Amino acid sequence: MVNFPNTNISVRDSLLSPNEAVKKAGLNQEKVSRIHLANVLGKTVYRIYADSSLVMVNAKTGQIRPPLNKEEAVNFAKEIFKPNNDVVKVAYVTKENMQDHYQYRENPLPAWAVTFKHPSKSVLYISANLGRFEKIRNGQWRLFDWLWMLHVMDYNTRDNINNWILRSFSILGLLTILSGFTLFYQSSRTLRRIKKKGSYNLIF
Repeated sequence: MVNFPNTNISVRDSLLSPNEAVKKAGLNQEKVSRIHLANVLGKTVYRIYADSSLVMVNAKTGQIRPPLNKEEAVNFAKEIFKPNNDVVKVAYVTKENMQDHYQYRENPLPAWAVTFKHPSKSVLYISANLGRFEKIRNGQWRLFDWLWMLHVMDYNTRDNINNWILRSFSILGLLTILSGFTLFYQSSRTLRRIKKKGSYNLIF
Protein backbone atom coordinates (compact mmCIF):
# COMPACT_ATOMS: atom_id res chain seq x y z
CA MET A 1 0.00 0.00 0.00
CA VAL A 2 2.77 2.42 0.89
CA ASN A 3 5.66 2.91 -1.51
CA PHE A 4 8.37 5.21 -0.22
CA PRO A 5 10.04 7.35 -2.91
CA ASN A 6 13.77 7.36 -3.45
CA THR A 7 15.41 9.60 -0.86
CA ASN A 8 19.02 8.73 -1.63
CA ILE A 9 21.53 11.54 -1.96
CA SER A 10 23.97 11.29 -4.85
CA VAL A 11 27.62 11.48 -3.82
CA ARG A 12 28.37 12.96 -7.23
CA ASP A 13 26.47 16.14 -6.45
CA SER A 14 28.61 19.19 -5.84
CA LEU A 15 27.25 20.47 -2.57
CA LEU A 16 28.00 23.47 -0.45
CA SER A 17 29.56 22.83 2.91
CA PRO A 18 27.19 23.31 5.86
CA ASN A 19 28.98 26.53 6.84
CA GLU A 20 28.67 27.92 3.31
CA ALA A 21 24.98 27.01 3.18
CA VAL A 22 24.35 28.78 6.48
CA LYS A 23 26.15 31.92 5.27
CA LYS A 24 24.42 32.02 1.86
CA ALA A 25 21.05 31.59 3.52
CA GLY A 26 21.79 34.59 5.71
CA LEU A 27 21.49 32.67 8.96
CA ASN A 28 23.33 33.38 12.18
CA GLN A 29 25.88 30.62 12.70
CA GLU A 30 25.88 31.10 16.46
CA LYS A 31 22.20 30.16 16.64
CA VAL A 32 22.54 26.98 14.59
CA SER A 33 22.22 23.84 16.73
CA ARG A 34 21.82 21.05 14.17
CA ILE A 35 22.15 20.49 10.42
CA HIS A 36 20.74 17.49 8.57
CA LEU A 37 21.28 16.58 4.91
CA ALA A 38 18.14 15.28 3.19
CA ASN A 39 16.41 14.67 -0.12
CA VAL A 40 13.20 16.66 -0.45
CA LEU A 41 11.18 16.03 -3.60
CA GLY A 42 14.29 15.09 -5.53
CA LYS A 43 16.34 18.06 -4.33
CA THR A 44 19.21 17.85 -1.85
CA VAL A 45 18.68 20.24 1.04
CA TYR A 46 20.10 21.07 4.43
CA ARG A 47 17.62 21.10 7.27
CA ILE A 48 19.08 23.75 9.53
CA TYR A 49 17.81 24.04 13.09
CA ALA A 50 18.49 27.53 14.37
CA ASP A 51 17.10 29.25 17.45
CA SER A 52 14.19 26.77 17.92
CA SER A 53 13.18 27.12 14.26
CA LEU A 54 13.80 25.09 11.13
CA VAL A 55 14.92 26.28 7.71
CA MET A 56 15.39 24.16 4.59
CA VAL A 57 18.27 25.35 2.40
CA ASN A 58 19.15 24.12 -1.07
CA ALA A 59 22.45 22.27 -0.62
CA LYS A 60 23.68 23.33 -4.08
CA THR A 61 22.69 26.99 -4.24
CA GLY A 62 22.23 28.03 -0.61
CA GLN A 63 18.75 29.40 -1.32
CA ILE A 64 16.11 28.96 1.34
CA ARG A 65 13.55 26.38 0.33
CA PRO A 66 10.04 27.33 1.53
CA PRO A 67 7.85 24.80 3.35
CA LEU A 68 5.84 22.40 1.21
CA ASN A 69 2.72 23.94 -0.26
CA LYS A 70 -0.55 22.11 -0.83
CA GLU A 71 0.23 20.97 -4.37
CA GLU A 72 3.68 19.67 -3.41
CA ALA A 73 2.28 17.79 -0.42
CA VAL A 74 -0.43 16.15 -2.54
CA ASN A 75 2.07 15.07 -5.19
CA PHE A 76 4.38 13.75 -2.49
CA ALA A 77 1.55 11.76 -0.92
CA LYS A 78 0.54 10.33 -4.31
CA GLU A 79 4.06 8.99 -4.81
CA ILE A 80 3.78 7.15 -1.50
CA PHE A 81 0.20 5.85 -1.61
CA LYS A 82 -0.06 3.68 -4.70
CA PRO A 83 -3.35 1.68 -4.57
CA ASN A 84 -5.53 4.66 -5.36
CA ASN A 85 -4.35 8.17 -6.14
CA ASP A 86 -7.78 9.82 -5.87
CA VAL A 87 -7.52 12.53 -3.22
CA VAL A 88 -10.79 13.44 -1.53
CA LYS A 89 -9.59 15.94 1.06
CA VAL A 90 -6.53 17.98 1.99
CA ALA A 91 -6.18 19.77 5.33
CA TYR A 92 -3.46 21.96 6.81
CA VAL A 93 -2.87 20.75 10.36
CA THR A 94 -1.76 23.23 13.02
CA LYS A 95 -2.14 23.43 16.78
CA GLU A 96 -5.42 25.28 16.32
CA ASN A 97 -7.18 22.38 14.57
CA MET A 98 -5.24 19.58 16.25
CA GLN A 99 -8.42 18.26 17.88
CA ASP A 100 -9.70 17.26 14.45
CA HIS A 101 -6.46 15.39 13.77
CA TYR A 102 -5.84 13.71 17.13
CA GLN A 103 -4.43 10.71 15.24
CA TYR A 104 -1.38 12.81 14.34
CA ARG A 105 -0.63 13.85 17.91
CA GLU A 106 2.97 14.42 19.06
CA ASN A 107 4.32 14.81 15.54
CA PRO A 108 5.92 17.76 13.71
CA LEU A 109 3.61 20.68 12.94
CA PRO A 110 2.46 22.16 10.66
CA ALA A 111 1.60 19.26 8.39
CA TRP A 112 -0.56 18.45 5.39
CA ALA A 113 -3.20 15.74 5.88
CA VAL A 114 -4.00 14.10 2.54
CA THR A 115 -7.03 11.80 2.55
CA PHE A 116 -7.39 9.21 -0.22
CA LYS A 117 -10.48 7.56 -1.66
CA HIS A 118 -9.80 4.02 -0.50
CA PRO A 119 -11.65 1.39 1.60
CA SER A 120 -9.00 1.76 4.30
CA LYS A 121 -9.84 5.49 4.66
CA SER A 122 -6.13 6.24 4.71
CA VAL A 123 -4.75 9.65 5.59
CA LEU A 124 -1.11 10.53 4.92
CA TYR A 125 0.57 13.25 6.95
CA ILE A 126 3.35 15.22 5.29
CA SER A 127 5.43 17.64 7.37
CA ALA A 128 5.46 21.05 5.70
CA ASN A 129 8.62 22.37 7.33
CA LEU A 130 10.60 19.13 7.16
CA GLY A 131 9.41 18.19 3.68
CA ARG A 132 8.99 14.54 4.59
CA PHE A 133 6.38 11.83 5.11
CA GLU A 134 5.52 11.41 8.78
CA LYS A 135 2.56 9.09 9.39
CA ILE A 136 -0.19 7.10 7.70
CA ARG A 137 -3.45 6.50 9.53
CA ASN A 138 -6.26 4.18 8.43
CA GLY A 139 -9.37 2.49 9.81
CA GLN A 140 -7.45 -0.40 11.34
CA TRP A 141 -5.12 1.96 13.21
CA ARG A 142 -8.08 4.04 14.46
CA LEU A 143 -9.72 0.90 15.90
CA PHE A 144 -6.50 0.06 17.73
CA ASP A 145 -6.23 3.64 19.00
CA TRP A 146 -9.83 3.53 20.28
CA LEU A 147 -9.21 0.27 22.14
CA TRP A 148 -5.97 1.66 23.55
CA MET A 149 -7.87 4.74 24.76
CA LEU A 150 -10.27 2.48 26.67
CA HIS A 151 -7.38 0.47 28.07
CA VAL A 152 -5.43 3.42 29.50
CA MET A 153 -8.60 5.43 30.26
CA ASP A 154 -7.14 8.59 28.78
CA TYR A 155 -9.92 10.13 26.70
CA ASN A 156 -8.05 13.32 25.85
CA THR A 157 -4.49 12.70 24.65
CA ARG A 158 -4.89 8.88 24.69
CA ASP A 159 -1.24 8.45 25.70
CA ASN A 160 -1.15 9.41 29.38
CA ILE A 161 -1.04 6.25 31.47
CA ASN A 162 -0.72 8.28 34.68
CA ASN A 163 -4.13 9.95 34.48
CA TRP A 164 -6.32 10.17 37.57
CA ILE A 165 -9.07 7.96 36.17
CA LEU A 166 -6.68 5.03 35.74
CA ARG A 167 -5.09 5.74 39.11
CA SER A 168 -8.48 5.81 40.81
CA PHE A 169 -9.50 2.47 39.33
CA SER A 170 -6.12 0.99 40.28
CA ILE A 171 -6.57 2.11 43.89
CA LEU A 172 -10.14 0.80 43.87
CA GLY A 173 -8.91 -2.56 42.54
CA LEU A 174 -6.26 -2.73 45.28
CA LEU A 175 -8.82 -1.92 47.97
CA THR A 176 -11.13 -4.60 46.57
CA ILE A 177 -8.36 -7.21 46.83
CA LEU A 178 -7.50 -6.17 50.39
CA SER A 179 -11.16 -6.26 51.41
CA GLY A 180 -11.40 -9.78 49.95
CA PHE A 181 -8.51 -10.97 52.12
CA THR A 182 -10.13 -9.29 55.14
CA LEU A 183 -13.48 -10.99 54.53
CA PHE A 184 -11.73 -14.33 54.06
CA TYR A 185 -9.95 -13.92 57.38
CA GLN A 186 -13.13 -12.93 59.22
CA SER A 187 -15.27 -15.69 57.73
CA SER A 188 -12.77 -18.57 57.94
CA ARG A 189 -13.82 -21.15 60.56
CA THR A 190 -10.40 -22.76 60.51
CA LEU A 191 -8.63 -19.52 61.38
CA ARG A 192 -11.16 -18.83 64.13
CA ARG A 193 -10.49 -22.24 65.67
CA ILE A 194 -6.73 -21.66 65.57
CA LYS A 195 -7.12 -18.28 67.19
CA LYS A 196 -9.45 -19.65 69.86
CA LYS A 197 -7.22 -22.58 70.85
CA GLY A 198 -4.02 -20.59 70.55
CA SER A 199 -2.57 -23.23 68.29
CA TYR A 200 -0.76 -22.75 65.00
CA ASN A 201 -1.61 -26.25 63.76
CA LEU A 202 -4.31 -26.29 61.12
CA ILE A 203 -7.45 -28.15 62.22
CA PHE A 204 -9.60 -29.68 59.50
